[in-house]
Amino acid sequence: MMMCALGVAMPASAQAPVSKPLTLERVFASPDLSGPQPRALKLSPDGKFVTLLKPRAAEKERFDLWAIDTASGAERMLVDSKKVGSGAELSEAEKMQRERARIGDSKGIVAYDWAPDGKHIMVPLDGDLYLAGLDGKITRITNTPQGELNPTVSPAGGYVSFVRDGNLFVTRADGQGEKQLTTGASDTVSWGVSEFVAQEEMDRTTGHWWSPGDRYLAVARVDESPVGIVTRAAIGADGTSVYAQRYPKAGTPNALVDLYVMKPDGSGQIKVDMGSNPDVYLARVNWSKDGKALYVQRESRDQKRLDLLSVDPVTGKSTVVLTERAKTWINLHNNFRALADGSFLWWSERTGHGHLYHVNGAKWTALTEGPWEVKQVAGVDEAKGLVYFTGNRETPLEDQFYSASLRGGKKPTPARELTSSGWWNDAVMDSAATRIIVSRSNSDQPKQIYLADAGGTRLRWLSENALDATHPYAPYMASHAKTVFGTIKAADGSTLYTKIMTPPLEPGKRYPVFMIHYGGPGAGRQVTNQWGGALNDYLVQQGWIVYAVDNRGTPDRGKAFEDQIYKAMGTVEVEDQLAGAKWLKAQPFVDPERIATYGWSYGGYMTLKLLQKAPGTFMAGISGAPVTKWDLYDTHYTERYLGDPNTKDSAYPASGALEEADALKDPMLLIHGMSDDNVVFDNSTALMAKMQGAAVPFETMVYPGQTHRVGGPKVSVHLWNTILNFLARHDPAKK
Repeated sequence: MMMCALGVAMPASAQAPVSKPLTLERVFASPDLSGPQPRALKLSPDGKFVTLLKPRAAEKERFDLWAIDTASGAERMLVDSKKVGSGAELSEAEKMQRERARIGDSKGIVAYDWAPDGKHIMVPLDGDLYLAGLDGKITRITNTPQGELNPTVSPAGGYVSFVRDGNLFVTRADGQGEKQLTTGASDTVSWGVSEFVAQEEMDRTTGHWWSPGDRYLAVARVDESPVGIVTRAAIGADGTSVYAQRYPKAGTPNALVDLYVMKPDGSGQIKVDMGSNPDVYLARVNWSKDGKALYVQRESRDQKRLDLLSVDPVTGKSTVVLTERAKTWINLHNNFRALADGSFLWWSERTGHGHLYHVNGAKWTALTEGPWEVKQVAGVDEAKGLVYFTGNRETPLEDQFYSASLRGGKKPTPARELTSSGWWNDAVMDSAATRIIVSRSNSDQPKQIYLADAGGTRLRWLSENALDATHPYAPYMASHAKTVFGTIKAADGSTLYTKIMTPPLEPGKRYPVFMIHYGGPGAGRQVTNQWGGALNDYLVQQGWIVYAVDNRGTPDRGKAFEDQIYKAMGTVEVEDQLAGAKWLKAQPFVDPERIATYGWSYGGYMTLKLLQKAPGTFMAGISGAPVTKWDLYDTHYTERYLGDPNTKDSAYPASGALEEADALKDPMLLIHGMSDDNVVFDNSTALMAKMQGAAVPFETMVYPGQTHRVGGPKVSVHLWNTILNFLARHDPAKK
């Protein structure tokens, strides 16, 4: 690992002259400068096709469904979203689900589901459902003014299930014989969908689950009547819409979630025994291989206990199979896999790092071990005794794809690496774990996709995305800024990873720094060997050094590293970002008076805390959509890290950004979308009022109609012009 030192940043000076300057307009226009950026790659059940959602060259926000023949490589569009779709307005519920999935800006087809026969694909589009055949024939399954949510093709292919107006419906796969399975939906009660915190914080996006063989459905019933109402004013360009949104603020009641099992016709409804305490989270639901047992993960309200329950689908009776406990919090996962003999695959941080275990009764057999993290299981081949997964054994800067033995032993056999170092890899497999679709990128190469066999050997490119003369980025490649990775030390001796991008450095010249941070737990790492898009290159071309450090509290470094943020938000992560600023100020190529700090969401909160903690350290700060008062944020996220705000020793006041609002002496730009339903606009208005009441100057830019993600081809240009113009006004070198 190269350390960031004076000599390391210099290779940028050897870059070729700029062939064509980037503009903000081009950075955000179509086609995407990163080249094709397909989503939702899947292998057909028979492995003959790879399907994907592909953006249009002239409209990168709109996606169509494509298929690639794995034998010939022939590619064709299966569903044209403009020809098939009705163009109908999406329901508010579907818009909010898309916001939760971070695809609120996407148009056209955003999801699909293969039928088990490998010949048909269920496609939701503009609020209705379609069945697409590989022969080009498209059958409309639903045609209603209401939207259909969470559509799923049953495992045996006999049914399609979906939620309409809060109730669960089932049709035959051809769209005939529609039947409503549940009743009693209302403004506060719904069936078959996940509640707000499950979507936003728990990575659980559905509320119904088919058993193998289509024998049963497990269905969640959500009662939001105990949840407090936030009157959210979605302020848009054409007026204001007021929504009475059920939003569970930290320390207030959650939705009541019950689980039922029923037959595909809705008969035989049995309530699952989830225990006597209703104030728990329904974290995960899975079925055994034979469908004779339902596995339910039940998480305590304080998130320090996770129980795996085995449920009899006939009676609803449950027994505790295993329990995980933590002094801080338990990270949820999607790595449960039921095996044919009744045992299962499990992921646990019981050693301090996330690893895989084969659990058979009371016996736990470790399949992986060591000071690194297993991320996502992609496939299991029981016949060969192998499990496939992503992880970061070689370096926290990269994810690789591995296989490991399911059998284990006294000491696990080292996992076999199936991808190449120097890349960040994601992967999906077919259900039989015979083929791998690998998506990879690094800081110099945008996303590439290839098909590989189970041993990792590349069979064919699906999207080579080569940076040749035909690539959209080709006119700008000569000025591409190299990313140099390095490390610094935290106050406790922890190693912190950093990255830096510089313009061609001239001897004796000092440059301003645009310091980017997120800093929060669970997501948002900045320092990874992935393609970062063209915006950072634009900033470098404007003369900025771009710099980032991943502080304590961020994921992928082990539980002890992440746990340091527990009941201490606004402390260790702020210290580590300031350590990064201190390192920058010591470099002879950095102008120590011209360091700007920027962050969004948790990063926006971090900007405020940095300016409060160390006045005068930064030239200016940009705070986008910040949480300013953690009491305003949701239960599952906030209580996980800060506990219950109603306790005497609450960590909330000190962790918030309001109490020290009058300490914000440096130039600060506050930005927020006025229809944000995640970090609600109240966070920024509370800060505005506090600063105005203390006569503290600041600048602000609000965006009507924009949600937590402020963006779009024109809006993004406006946003970044606003940021850069703000910095220019406060740049001492330009005064």
